[in-house]
Amino acid sequence: MTTHHAPGPLDAASRPAQPARTGPGEPDPVRSLAGPGAPGALYAGPGLSGDTAAGSASGTGDSPAQGSGGPGTAAPPGGDPVKALMHRHRELCARAVDPLEIAAALEAHGMTDRTAAHFRHRDVFSLAEEMYARVPRHSSDRSAPPASAHAVPEPVAGAAAAGPSRLLTLVLLPALPGALCAGLLAGLAQAPPGRARTLAVVAGVLAVLSAVQLCLRHGPLRSPRPAGVAVRLATLWLLGYAVLGDGLLDAAVRGGPDRLWPVDTATALGLALAMWPAVLCARLFTGGARRRLARSRGLGEFAAATRPLLLASLTCYLTALAGLLALAGAALGAPPALGGAGALGALLLLARLLLVHGHRATPTVALATAAGVELAVLCSVLASRLPGCGFLAVPAETLIEVCGAEAVPTLACAVAAFALLGRAVPALSRASAHTDPGTR
Repeated sequence: MTTHHAPGPLDAASRPAQPARTGPGEPDPVRSLAGPGAPGALYAGPGLSGDTAAGSASGTGDSPAQGSGGPGTAAPPGGDPVKALMHRHRELCARAVDPLEIAAALEAHGMTDRTAAHFRHRDVFSLAEEMYARVPRHSSDRSAPPASAHAVPEPVAGAAAAGPSRLLTLVLLPALPGALCAGLLAGLAQAPPGRARTLAVVAGVLAVLSAVQLCLRHGPLRSPRPAGVAVRLATLWLLGYAVLGDGLLDAAVRGGPDRLWPVDTATALGLALAMWPAVLCARLFTGGARRRLARSRGLGEFAAATRPLLLASLTCYLTALAGLLALAGAALGAPPALGGAGALGALLLLARLLLVHGHRATPTVALATAAGVELAVLCSVLASRLPGCGFLAVPAETLIEVCGAEAVPTLACAVAAFALLGRAVPALSRASAHTDPGTR
């Protein structure tokens, strides 16, 4: 891909102006991306020519005060829409060390290859290359590598000091939930029934949840913004249902519960142990995507290389989760719910990856929907005991009779996970998802 180098500094004239046309009612991409107050913002509209466009300024565009022509200021022939876009993103252009960084930011602001055509470029990356090339680079600034390098940054001097921190976030913290859960189950097997046993269960569950929260606050699963209340409540419900829900639903269908229903301890232990592969697979995906971002020569090339990486990371996690569930079942002598726990693990990992990379709405809807389906099925069975409401339990009873109680969480989480995967593949293969959160 050829870089467009202009002969002059930032205010050098570009190619001859060819005003872009937009259809009736279609928003002007140049106006929306360049901003109403930026030089060149009124360029390329229906009926506007280079002689009357109010967008091109004579300044350098290094500061808002320069080149911001006032009302009635006529632009010289050959208005420059690229300069207007650079004025809009002047801070990004000044600190960018690679054209792909500018391309990712433009993509995050809604720029497409079709929109780039209004700036007289065939795609977003070509436009980003010209923007990068037209920013004056002082010879004293040796911190930025050349645009063609596309190399991973060299390790800094403090990289050795990051060793203990990496060991903590990638090994010790992810192993803590599984260790606490295994210790809790081992202690309960020896503890006599009574109030002390109940208090031990409550304390152990809170300890495991606190360890999981530490893993989500540090390391590859850390989100730039805290998850919303809906995400937390839905996640707690899904985890609680995976451990207690199948037994409760089966007892409710049979007319109970008239006593404490069985608890799926194998699933609880398997999910707790799976925090470790979840962290490692998230690190594998995030680190691999950033390395591909440094080497790619275009947004399409980066997306094509990132999609298989996401699917491979998800496959590795599901394989590890299945092995840990089988191991937990063999150790406790109880078969785990492989289908429901596997679908739940895929749903939680995809939701967390989207949250980590700045997407909040989609994982919130997916988690809330899966939790709502489970809650609705359980409530329909309990509500069917009211006079005249027996029909409410017919769908749930039919499904449980054919496939068992495990079918409810399996279907709810699997459908939500597939829907989330359809959203995660394009969203996480965008370069803007792997840049600094401040540029998104």
